[in-house]
Amino acid sequence: MGAPVILSGMCKCVFGAAPTPLMVLPVDMVLAKNMPPATIMDHIPFLNIMPFGTCMNMGNPMVAAATAAALGILTPMPCIPITSSPWLPVKPTVLVKNKPMLDSTSMLMCQWGGVIQVTFPGVSLCTL
Repeated sequence: MGAPVILSGMCKCVFGAAPTPLMVLPVDMVLAKNMPPATIMDHIPFLNIMPFGTCMNMGNPMVAAATAAALGILTPMPCIPITSSPWLPVKPTVLVKNKPMLDSTSMLMCQWGGVIQVTFPGVSLCTL
């Protein structure tokens, strides 16, 4: 099992140009490392999953259209993540309010063919 992912965690899409923070809302009233933990249900675009800069996947219709207009030269377009299904946990052993906790080995699929992975699970903002 990987490390639990919390509010300050970062994720990256294989077709995105930049990493982005994973946004976790404190709706479950549970804390891990003094921060709200992420669950596999934290996959909503523009709420939990922010854009990854530009998308470079030809499976994205905007990239395909821009590339065709540029006579076949790959033309990245703004990332609009479409993540309609939850994160895929590797080992859903820890539950947060009856939902599997997101760990650093989980993956999320974008409708355009990208695979989103956790690059940094996050750190606590408190000092011990």
